[in-house]
Parts: sequence; C-alpha cells; structure tokens
Amino acid sequence: QVQLVESGGGLGQPGGSLRLSCAASGSIFTISLMGWYRQPPGKQRELVATITRGGNANYADSVKGRFTISRDNAKNTVYLQMNSLNPEDTAVYYCNADIFRGPYSARYWGQGTQVTVSS
Repeated sequence: QVQLVESGGGLGQPGGSLRLSCAASGSIFTISLMGWYRQPPGKQRELVATITRGGNANYADSVKGRFTISRDNAKNTVYLQMNSLNPEDTAVYYCNADIFRGPYSARYWGQGTQVTVSS
C-alpha cells in the first residue's frame, strides 16, 4: 500500500509564510513527478506547482515568485514553501505523486490540508 500524508497547514497571516510537507510511504520503487494542487472554497481544484525527480519545477502564474516547491528524494517527501501569503491562497492543499511500485506508475493523492490566510 502507498500513503501520502500532508502536514503544515493552518492559519497564516497576510504577508506571512507557511510550509507544507507531504511524505509518501509504503511499497515504493521510485517516484517521478510530485506536485501540489489546491481547491479554494466553492472552486475547482487547480495546479499550484510540480517538480520532477531531477528538480525541475513548474508553477501556476498566481504563485510564481511567492511559492517554492522542493523535494527530498531520499525521504520521498515534497515541500511547498509559501511566502507573501494573501487571502486568495486560502484553500485545501493536496499533494500528489506519480509512484512506481513496478514497471508502471500510478498517481496517488494526499488527504488534503487546510490553509487559511486571514488577519
């Protein structure tokens, strides 16, 4: 079995910072793409950022220059450093990972962690 567990959400101040973590565990051979998505209240889930195993990152325009995605391959963990937070960043944040347990990969999702930006 494979499990993705997120942590680090909560209440953030406008202009402040939060750091999310997501650790994958279980029967894992290797992980290729990892990423973060978010679902604001009343809206659809949207891409925040992705990162390849080699460290190439891609960001949504709305978070470029404010958020940084990184990963630790040895720990099967992906991080999201969120700076200069604003109320529009309020959402449930989900991590995902394309995990190989054999010759083929499957996409797994975390359970989500709430981020609320408010003064």
